[in-house]
Parts: sequence; structure tokens; C-alpha cells
Amino acid sequence: MNIPLIIILVYIFILFSISLISRKYSQTNSGFVLAGRQLKTPLIMLNVVGIAIGGASTIGVSETAYKIGLSAGWYNGAWSVAAILVGYFLAGKYRAANFTTIAEFLERYYGQNCSILTVLAQIIIQVVVTALQYIAGGSILHALLPEVFTFELGLLTSAIVFVTTTFIGGLWSASISNILNTTLIYFGIIMATIACVSAQGGLSNITAKLPANSPQMLDFFAGAGTATIITWFSVMIPMVASLQGVIQVASSAIDTASAKRGYMLAGVLIFPMGFLSALLGIIARATFPNATATTAMPLTIMSLDPLLAGITLAALWAADISTACSMLLGASTMLSQDIGKKIINPNLSAKASLTITRVSVLVLGSIAYFLAGKVSGILSTIMIGLSLTAAFTLLMVATLYFPSICRKSSGFYTLLAGLLTLFIWQLFPAVRILPHLIYAEWLVCISVFTLVAIFDKNKIVLPAE
Repeated sequence: MNIPLIIILVYIFILFSISLISRKYSQTNSGFVLAGRQLKTPLIMLNVVGIAIGGASTIGVSETAYKIGLSAGWYNGAWSVAAILVGYFLAGKYRAANFTTIAEFLERYYGQNCSILTVLAQIIIQVVVTALQYIAGGSILHALLPEVFTFELGLLTSAIVFVTTTFIGGLWSASISNILNTTLIYFGIIMATIACVSAQGGLSNITAKLPANSPQMLDFFAGAGTATIITWFSVMIPMVASLQGVIQVASSAIDTASAKRGYMLAGVLIFPMGFLSALLGIIARATFPNATATTAMPLTIMSLDPLLAGITLAALWAADISTACSMLLGASTMLSQDIGKKIINPNLSAKASLTITRVSVLVLGSIAYFLAGKVSGILSTIMIGLSLTAAFTLLMVATLYFPSICRKSSGFYTLLAGLLTLFIWQLFPAVRILPHLIYAEWLVCISVFTLVAIFDKNKIVLPAE
């Protein structure tokens, strides 16, 4: 009896069942993309955790820990702190502002040109993040069932299941699925870590099996180094503050208090998962020194009891759905609301808008699949893509907290500067005088925003007005 195969088939059946049940709540565009703005604190919390604990925060962290050690867990630590900060300072304000997309919010103050740039940049980021979930999903299925799935077939299967569940059930489907996914992933990762450490005879034995040139693998800071950890915080805080797929959760809250509490509680839950995933990566390095870094964590888990291994990897795989669903929904919502309804046809009916959103899920999900075959290194790739959120966070915070320094042209020129910085950084390596793209983004965007504030006297209309 192939226990892992049975588990994954049952999981797929449950996920599709949840999507079909959720479909009746997703017959309007608001229900599909915002769950009718009815989510209370527990579901807000689970949605944020579901976005955070996806491929990058588990397989990606383990992949990095396989190379540098326990300090890779600070990637999730940065996510955790970011969720708490956004919960305290921004989530309630986002819900009170009552917008569907970040482009809609910015258009109120900075005009349609800013909105178009926002849609372009946000879709690029979210498609990249979705592609990385496919990669993590393919790695998990290949490790779980190597006799059934090659990595390529696992990648394709993950893409089909992720896109289909999103297409059918929207945000309601992701919210309800997260109750199951989050429960199982925490149970699975905690139990798998305990079982792996026990099977290896304790941390001292694990350390003894590591390569001689890696004595600091169990150090909380040494492997990554302070500079890298600061970079993760510098990227994750603006990402959580301004990426459409993440802040869409705040917009779906039933009230501002639920949005605020949900994000802050999620931050507390997210923190330990990075270090547990990193520890599994270290165990993988000791157990499978010749494995590829991406498959290290799945291989380690598969060495455990078949039932525990099957549940843990199936939960990890399903958790990728939460992130992929939120990213696909975020990008698709912007296509239907900010391009389809506002620019192409302002008289678009609610039914047509929902149809465009669903079609956008299929199209963008397909683009992400083809992109998934072109990228390598989950954390390194995602950090580059997310760096672009610095420009959005600057604009959102300035608009909500410091509107007197905002000008009507601030949005367009700040976002344009952010996009150009990203492309120049990628195309011309000689300009990389700073340690990471995120620092260049902050420096350029703040400089441009400041110059516009000095030379443009046309202030935005204050939010209160």
C-alpha cells in the first residue's frame, strides 16, 4: 500500500471539495476576491499565515539552511516582524480605506498613470512569487512519490491544482482550506523535526556528521550574517505592507479591529516555522550530503514513518496553494478591476468582471508555470522580485501618515524610478555597488519622492477630505 499516494489523493479530493463548497459564496466578484469583506480575526490570521508559510518559508528556507545553517530561519523571522508591524500600523487603516486593490487606492491621490504602473509592477511580482510556489510544489511531489512524479511532472501537477482551486473558489476557498492546511503543517513540521532529531541521535550527532568546513551551521546568526538578515527585514516589511496579494486579506476583514488583530496574531505564529524548517535543512545536509538543496527537506521528511512523512509533505504542498492562491487572486483582481473595469470598459457588469477575474487566474497561472522552469534559488529569486515593494510602501505610508509631503506626481515618478532601478540592476551588473537591490530601491525611491515634494507644489487631496 502506497501511503503517501493515498494521502496526497485524499488531500487533493478535500481541496477540490472545499473549492466547490466555496463556489456558492463566490458568485460575485467581491465574494470571489474579498470573501464579501466578511472575514473575522481567525480567518484573517490563517490567511496571513497561509501566505507566509508557503514554498519560500519552508522549502526555500530549508534549501538555504542546507548551505548556510540555522540562520536561514530569520527569513520567517522577518516575515513575522513585518506582519506584526503591518497589523499594528497599517492593516486597520487599509480596511477603513475600503479599497479593493492598491492601484485603486493610489489612483485616488496620484491619478491613472500611477495606477497603470502599479498594476504592471504588482503583477510582475506576484507572478514570480506564484512561480516559486510551483517549484516548491514540484519538489515536494517528486520527493513524496518519486516513482510517480518527476520534478517536471510534479511542477505541472502543482500548477494545475493550484490554479484550479483558485479558479473555482477564490478567497473563500483559500480561507477555509487554511484551517486544514495550517493545522496539519504545524503538526507535521513540529513532529517531523522531533522525529528527525531523535532518529539522528540528537543535535550533537547531527553536528558531527556535517562537513568539516561548516562548524557554525547551528548558530542563529553566523551562516547568513548580519547584513543578509537585515536585508531580509528590509525586503519583508515593505512586501507585507504593500503587496496586493497580502494586503487584500486586510481589505477582506469584517472590520478594522479584525484586520489588525489577525495580522499581529499571524506574526506570532509565523516566527518558529522558519527555524524548524532550517533545522530540517541542516539535518538533510548531514543525512543527504549529495542531494540538491531544493529536494533536501522533502527527502529528510520522507525518511520518517510513512504516515507522518505523507501527512507533513502533503500539508507542505497544500500550504503552497495558500500563497499561490493569494498571489494569483491579487494579480487577477488588478487586471479585472484596474484594467478591465476602469480603463477598457467602465460599464463592465459584475458578472463580466467576475469572469475576467477567473480568466485572469488561468492566464497568469499559465505564465507563472512557464516562468517556473526558468528560475533557480527560491529565496534569492523572491528577494529580488519583492524589492520592488519598497516604492509602494513609501507611497502608502506617506499617503496615510504624512499626506502634507505628497504631491499628485509623487506616485507616478516614484514607481517609475522603482521599476527602472529593478531593470537596470538586472541588466547592468556594474551598477551593483550596494549589497542588495532593496537598498538601491529605497535610496532611489526616497530621493525621487523627496525631489518631487520640493519642486511640485500640487498637493494631493488629504485622505480626511
